[in-house]
Amino acid sequence: MCDVLIVGGGPAGLMAADYLSKLNYRITIVDQMPTMGRKFLMAGKSGLNLTKNEPFEKFLNNFPDRSPQLISALKNFTPNDVQTWATSLGINLFTGSTGRVFPTHMKASPLLRTWLSQLDKRGVTRRHKMTAISLNNMSLLFDTEKGQEQISAKAILFAMGGASWRRLGSDARWLNWLTNVENEKFSASNVGLKINWSHYIDKYFGEPVKAVSLRSGRVQSQGEIVITQSGIEGGGIYSLSQAIRKGEEVFLDLLPNWNEKQLIDALQKPIRKASWSNYLRKVLNLNNVKQALLREFSSDCFSKKQLSVDLKLLRIRHEGLDSIDKAISTAGGVRFDQLDHNLMISKRPGIFFAGEMLNWDAPTGGYLITAALATGLWSAKGIEKLLSRSTFN
Repeated sequence: MCDVLIVGGGPAGLMAADYLSKLNYRITIVDQMPTMGRKFLMAGKSGLNLTKNEPFEKFLNNFPDRSPQLISALKNFTPNDVQTWATSLGINLFTGSTGRVFPTHMKASPLLRTWLSQLDKRGVTRRHKMTAISLNNMSLLFDTEKGQEQISAKAILFAMGGASWRRLGSDARWLNWLTNVENEKFSASNVGLKINWSHYIDKYFGEPVKAVSLRSGRVQSQGEIVITQSGIEGGGIYSLSQAIRKGEEVFLDLLPNWNEKQLIDALQKPIRKASWSNYLRKVLNLNNVKQALLREFSSDCFSKKQLSVDLKLLRIRHEGLDSIDKAISTAGGVRFDQLDHNLMISKRPGIFFAGEMLNWDAPTGGYLITAALATGLWSAKGIEKLLSRSTFN
């Protein structure tokens, strides 16, 4: 038997192990993949956006559900704390123009390597290729390469991720056996839109579309999108996932830096001998890929009257969000209303949850990793209270 069994070697599970290993508890952390932090490493391929440097209330507003447990976790481990933690591992950081915080090396591997080495030195037991299949009281049964194995613990933390990127370990198979826990159905978040393109777009697959903004409902996003064979992807569309799931329409602003007067003045200029394409390029500064999007979605892109609307409010016709397995993250998971303040099941003392298993949602931009780390630490502090027999708040 160990003191604490942590199931899931992503940021939430590793942060819990980090905190509890300083207190000399016997900790075993297991993962069903051959190595820890697979999704964390994948995030590092795009630079590892650890957190967001902005006023804290603005940061919190990016978590629409705002459950008391999640807010408490984020207040306990703020974006400033994330930066302090990363630098304590010898990782130099920088803040980009939009407030996003990255390691200077723009990789996850140096941080993860140092982190795991630190846990090893503290005596944390790491086990790989172990898939949990059932829970019986405070014992967990695993499928391993050598057959089934049971591990008992005084406290168990589940940090097995959501339902996206199955090849990296977040496959939500725990839904099949963790049946005494109530969950909100998982749905795709931070994912692209599915679009049946016409021939106008064929030549632009893989092309980035820069200097645009998008809006869905009350949510507005300014960022790059990329045209793919199946639709559009990229940071500019990901943050609209929640609004799109609610059925809100999606609108594209092709000239976000133009005000109404600039647009009216430009549209009053005659076409003369220039082709319509050259007019759009020279007068309105629309490159070829933006012109293709205009033709794709405009009801009449050759009418200046319609142009005045579509350039700033082009409605994107689509077939909904892409599949959950293509999503960066998922909404849904273990409901907070059955957990106490410390992220422990109220009716099952000793069973805790953290990370994307929990029912919260957030856009990309540093919010996802920060919340995973924060809930991992918050649950670890709850485990400390349990094991030290302190009274829970």
